[in-house]
Amino acid sequence: MALKMRPGRMSDEPGVGDRVRLTVAGRACEMVQEGLVLEPVAADCITIKLVNGYNVTHPLTDIESVLLLDSAAESSSAGGSAEAAAGEETPQPDQQTGLPLVVLLHTGGTIASRVDYATGAVTARFEPEEIIDAVPELRRIACIEAVKLGNMWSDDMRPRHWNRILEASAEAFAGGAVGVVITHGTDTMHLTAAAMAFGWAGSGGRPPGRVVLSGAQRSSDRGSTDAAENLIAAVHWAARGPTPSGHRDAAVIVMHATASDGVCAVIAGCAARKSHSSRRDAFESIDQPPIATIAIEAGGCSISMSENAAGASEPAADRPLVSQPTLYSEQTAIAEFVANGHMQPRFVAAAIGAGADALLIHGTGLGHLPLDDPAGDSPENTELAALFRDYCAGGGIAVVSTQCISGPVNMDVYAKGRDQQQLGLIGHGASAPPAIALVKLHHLLSRGLDAAGIQAVWASDLVGENPLSIRE
Repeated sequence: MALKMRPGRMSDEPGVGDRVRLTVAGRACEMVQEGLVLEPVAADCITIKLVNGYNVTHPLTDIESVLLLDSAAESSSAGGSAEAAAGEETPQPDQQTGLPLVVLLHTGGTIASRVDYATGAVTARFEPEEIIDAVPELRRIACIEAVKLGNMWSDDMRPRHWNRILEASAEAFAGGAVGVVITHGTDTMHLTAAAMAFGWAGSGGRPPGRVVLSGAQRSSDRGSTDAAENLIAAVHWAARGPTPSGHRDAAVIVMHATASDGVCAVIAGCAARKSHSSRRDAFESIDQPPIATIAIEAGGCSISMSENAAGASEPAADRPLVSQPTLYSEQTAIAEFVANGHMQPRFVAAAIGAGADALLIHGTGLGHLPLDDPAGDSPENTELAALFRDYCAGGGIAVVSTQCISGPVNMDVYAKGRDQQQLGLIGHGASAPPAIALVKLHHLLSRGLDAAGIQAVWASDLVGENPLSIRE
């Protein structure tokens, strides 16, 4: 049966993205439901997204009437109904729709997945166009172009993939995009976010548009999914957020601010950490508050900037606009070690012998390593000290971060730390957590810096990773 439309609608059926009110014939009584029209999951059916986020599908034979509440085509031509929040940049409109151009760079992850009910496993199945069709609200925020870079779990990401994302984002900006949204698995999203930040701004510049990473903790076909709101908020920031300064905001992560719906946090890509394996508010901002929050409401999104968002914790001088990012050397190899009772000199020596370009050690507390043997029963400690002394004296690069979630590396407090500095270990005065330190080290190596060059800039604040407040 054809849908019975009220007068004023020319076509026989509503289109994807239209907001409608359905009257549905139930077994006991009629039901009235409102929502956005999605691509139908089966022939002769209509699928809508309800205001609570759930999707429902009805056979056309059960539809008594359809009232068109809002046309997606009319909203797009009008530039959207929601006004930008105070202080937000007025984006350059797309010539055809009047909306800003945002390019969706699709890499995969849970946001592009659904449950395989035959096995119970979550598998990557969605194409970027399917994600956009599943969240029709996006078309009211921006003109969306989708580019598929891959469909992979974030655990499989390598620096070569960082380069592909950087190159694709540069192409998007050259093509007129005001922002890019990178859909990404959450497990290593903080690494890629840091890579985007250092790639675009680590040499002192700023990107030509907004760079946003987002994903999901729950697959898109689950009732508890966070995918839609995360993506809506991410596209809103990419389209209407403030012009990036290159300090803290060169790349950001947009994900749920709490376990509940309604608000997403905008976290600096240089200061993010995934701190929970399954909660929807899995990401936290380390040593600095989030840049902003984004409220997702029926009438649209609104941005609330943090008090220190304009200048961040350390005022950034005006940075030049760059059109091409600094890419990462794909041949660089960094060996990582954790400072504890199982750190063995033979393993460190093996990494050095295998040609590691640098060593990154996750130190304890203020950045300490097991290098002393006061009881005379742990010769491996003194072997480690001698190994690091010889390695650093020969120009080797050994950097110490801290295993702690927050706080700086400070090798001036204890005699042990001062001894480590004498050995040539780098790290004093920096506060970046290990994951961010890894990316920063790779960025500096890709720029050709040697041990002395890295020592000179390691404690500096390149993109907001070393806030002044944590060092005071």
